[in-house]
Amino acid sequence: MKTMRKIIEIDDELCDGCGQCVPSCAEGAIQIIDGKARIIAENLCDGLGACMGDCPNGALKIIEREAHEFDEEAVEKHLAETSKKEDEKPVMACGCASQHIQTLSPANTIKCNDEEVRITSNQSSALSNWPVQIRLIPPQAPFLKNADLLITADCAAVAYPSLHSSLLAGKIIMMGCPKFDDTEEYIEKFKAIFSTANIKSLTIVLMEVPCCSGLPWIVKKGLEAAKADIPTTEIIIGARGNMISKTDSADDNRNLHIA
Repeated sequence: MKTMRKIIEIDDELCDGCGQCVPSCAEGAIQIIDGKARIIAENLCDGLGACMGDCPNGALKIIEREAHEFDEEAVEKHLAETSKKEDEKPVMACGCASQHIQTLSPANTIKCNDEEVRITSNQSSALSNWPVQIRLIPPQAPFLKNADLLITADCAAVAYPSLHSSLLAGKIIMMGCPKFDDTEEYIEKFKAIFSTANIKSLTIVLMEVPCCSGLPWIVKKGLEAAKADIPTTEIIIGARGNMISKTDSADDNRNLHIA
């Protein structure tokens, strides 16, 4: 049944799909669809506007219009179904989400007196873990223990030509897209990792584009949820592959800089 009531409206022109509003909606009414935030069902939105303060572009506002009534039972059912779907996500046919968790010896290492010694070469891979996608790495993966963690946006890994030689060597990498991936899932995953893996340092690499700004925010939320204080470096890469800025938490007494 429809009635005149307050409800959230999302401006498509202002929304860049960063996803920062998604975890703020306790009812799960907002999802990123085709690169934009959407209200997936009117009866899931309570119209109170808890999501508005997390939008960096001011794309969300409360309006009054004819809409389906807010339905608490529908919210409970929706959240239960969402949780069930997360639990039932199938493992990929290749098994790389669990069976094939691997710690690799980077190609730029040699054996010396039964110990691995790293050598520097722009032609060698410094990759030391598999899988690399955030969504595929379980928080209990052995390679996360006591790791120096490199968290990078997918596009930054492609754009920055010196990723392996200058950033990845000696680190565990996790890659994802803050615009198109599941923001809430990432926050929960980082919370679990930061709570249990004793991460030594964080390096966050993102592109100088608005949709990438959600990545440091996601990591920050994970740190806050885990009540963790980890030395953090944030690196911003330009579209031409140049390093635009590098900020260390020790430099300005903060854990993260939100671009």
